Amino acid sequence: MKTNYKNLTIETISFLYAILFLYAGLNKAMDYQKFQVQLGQSPLLSVYADWVAFLIPLVEFILVILLFIIPLRLMAFLGSFFLMVMFTVYIVIILNFSDYVPCSCGGILEDMGWIEHLIFNAVFIVLAGVAIWLLNDKNYKNRLKHSLA
Repeated sequence: MKTNYKNLTIETISFLYAILFLYAGLNKAMDYQKFQVQLGQSPLLSVYADWVAFLIPLVEFILVILLFIIPLRLMAFLGSFFLMVMFTVYIVIILNFSDYVPCSCGGILEDMGWIEHLIFNAVFIVLAGVAIWLLNDKNYKNRLKHSLA
């Protein structure tokens, strides 16, 4: 894959993740009480609801910023990958081992069914994996260093 296509792919994935995390973080922050209450209803997170309600939007906002700082982009994608995997594992655990399935997602994600939500998360996990793979390509790294210098 030529560098221009790699750049375009990485920029596109960065933009998609930035939209996702900015939207999700703003949605949680704007209706913080509701988000906190929903987390408090979770059989896994109720004890940590206050901390989790504060940390998740904060982490999402930090990742949005890091996605646009080119030297920190790999770290941003690693964080994004990890966060999306955590969200997905949480959904799978809740769906399989809990009688009550709270949804602390906001906006359009709240209107999705669980299967659609898992597919959505899987797509974003794959996108982060692709970006991480592209950013770790040695030829790409060398060309990027020369273009930034």
